[in-house]
Amino acid sequence: MLARAVREVETAVQRGAVNGSTRTKFQVVALLVREERASLKGDTEATEAHRADQLKRLDGIATILAKTAAVHPSLLALLAEDSEVSGDARDLRRRMLQQAGLEVPEEEAIEPGPNETPAVTSRRVVPQSVISRQLANPFLVPDFSAVQSSGQARRLAGWELLGPLFRSFEYASNGVSCMPLPEPASVRVPDGRELMRHQAQLVAAAADGHRTFLLADEPGLGKTAQALLAAQATDSYPLLVVVPNVVKMNWAREVGLWTPERTVTVIHGDGADVDGYADIFVVNYEILDRHVGWLGTHGMRGMVVDEAHFIKNKSSQRSQHVLHLSDRIRSRYGRPLLMALTGTPLINDIEDFQAIWEFLGWIDEKKPLGALMDALEDTGLTPADPGFYPNARRAVVDMGIVRRRKIDVAADIPARRIADLPVELDDEAGRSIREAERELARRLVERYEVALATRKSGSTVEGIDHELVRRVATWEREDMDTSTGENVFSMMRRIGKAKAGLASDYAAQLARSVGKVVFFAKHIEVMDAAEETFASRGMKYSSIRGDQTTTVRQRNIDAFVNDPEVQVIVCSLTAAGVGVNLQVASNVVLAELSWTDAEQTQAIDRVHRIGQEEPVTAWRIIASQTIDTRIAELIDSKAGLAAVALDGSDEEVGSSVDIQLEALVALLTRALEEKAA
Repeated sequence: MLARAVREVETAVQRGAVNGSTRTKFQVVALLVREERASLKGDTEATEAHRADQLKRLDGIATILAKTAAVHPSLLALLAEDSEVSGDARDLRRRMLQQAGLEVPEEEAIEPGPNETPAVTSRRVVPQSVISRQLANPFLVPDFSAVQSSGQARRLAGWELLGPLFRSFEYASNGVSCMPLPEPASVRVPDGRELMRHQAQLVAAAADGHRTFLLADEPGLGKTAQALLAAQATDSYPLLVVVPNVVKMNWAREVGLWTPERTVTVIHGDGADVDGYADIFVVNYEILDRHVGWLGTHGMRGMVVDEAHFIKNKSSQRSQHVLHLSDRIRSRYGRPLLMALTGTPLINDIEDFQAIWEFLGWIDEKKPLGALMDALEDTGLTPADPGFYPNARRAVVDMGIVRRRKIDVAADIPARRIADLPVELDDEAGRSIREAERELARRLVERYEVALATRKSGSTVEGIDHELVRRVATWEREDMDTSTGENVFSMMRRIGKAKAGLASDYAAQLARSVGKVVFFAKHIEVMDAAEETFASRGMKYSSIRGDQTTTVRQRNIDAFVNDPEVQVIVCSLTAAGVGVNLQVASNVVLAELSWTDAEQTQAIDRVHRIGQEEPVTAWRIIASQTIDTRIAELIDSKAGLAAVALDGSDEEVGSSVDIQLEALVALLTRALEEKAA
């Protein structure tokens, strides 16, 4: 079926019929090829001959996909791991699986698009062990003993408050970024474990009665331990922990290290192995839809959301399920422990806070709630008063924002630095990339000139009309999916492939001179090229990829950490950016640029963690004389957003930056300047 479908796509593209149906089929074939490939590699019962034959056939289909995308480059965007999967694509995928006589997989991590309403799931399950536990203790009486604050708007009635609250984190740039924390009390930890002062402070705050935390410590400062010990200090069991799939087993391991007297159960699939009597339930976002029903009625007294920035898109199923569960837990238990953990609470906008604040019960969709509303009333100010913003920021922070930087709390963690290494792409690929960039610039200039010539109103602007430049760049970005030419996304992928050999060569040299190296890349082709380089040099390496099973992933991590002969670990930015400890190395090679500073920071912090004894350097490979350079500058400019919002920095930062848009603006502006000269 896949072979037939990919030939249909190939024929349509050759005829120039690249419509929505063709694009949908192209993407679905790519998704199914990846799934089949991962399934085959994890199938321990298949013979080697069968596996090799099937992989060869899948590689043939993948080759046709690649050649087809080369004919129509706009299709490349559909191959990205983070590309949006439409409802039509999900429906086609389901139909193809059913037509092939296969069961539709229960675990699906595909989120609805931003404009789609998540479908009501019919796949909810209740594990037998949970039923047994509920029968054994059927009377889970709601706890309404906590005295709730009024939360009534009086003087502020009629004011729109959420917008001013978000802006208070931009306007009050020198404001506080951490709630007052008590002096650490004696915290009982298992033998061989040691709690740092900043960790003990948060546990003490929970023990003193605080129950909601946005724990935004920089990565590597031990947020997992703080959450588990806070639950222990407040007896918040049963405790629900919602995490990305890649760190699910790590949480179970951490429970054994920090609270070994507590039982933990990890929920997989339909939950056949769930221990309904456990103290701690760990579930990943992707299967939460199946278990949201019974989890909401199981008497949870606490909930932890790890990598909480995953729920920033409120239209996604994962966000809606998390918010539903927190609401159910608050309604059944007066003051549950609610903790949102993230080292990168801001990805693109200050408004990314909203879903997290709703999870914690500080606000709803329209207004502040409870204690936060009371605190805003107590200021005696309104958003019309300049003094409102620092006081509003203080009120929100006191609700439970805890942000500590490594430089502030961990003197034994050495400083880190990012060193840019410009490389020249002087081969055929480099020349092709520069020509493609010039072609894109020419297309933008033509679009600008047509818009300028046909504009019927508005004042005449001498020189470059920068407002029109931004408008043209916006049109180009919106047309990326249907454009037949190059775009920023496809060019960055080509640049990454062109840099792969140089980046892996540098990593090999680095490993031979300084020891273990962590190599990060975004695209599979770059990872493949790097592994080929290391193999040709006779270097042992391991890898972390998105299609690995948990067992293979952990085995590869252990090999890098424990085997002195494994010199390099090749990591996917998306698959290894969180929940992985690689501090045995102190050098990181970033072969490709991320689209956000947050993703780059997460990668570096796999190495720059508590226990690191050497200075950490991240070597960022930049293709000079290409758009790569400009995008690196844009990423660095975005890094200030989190500093303004949480670190009290007075660095001047405007509104959030769409890097793809700003890259197009820069490209068009430079082209117009060169033409005018």
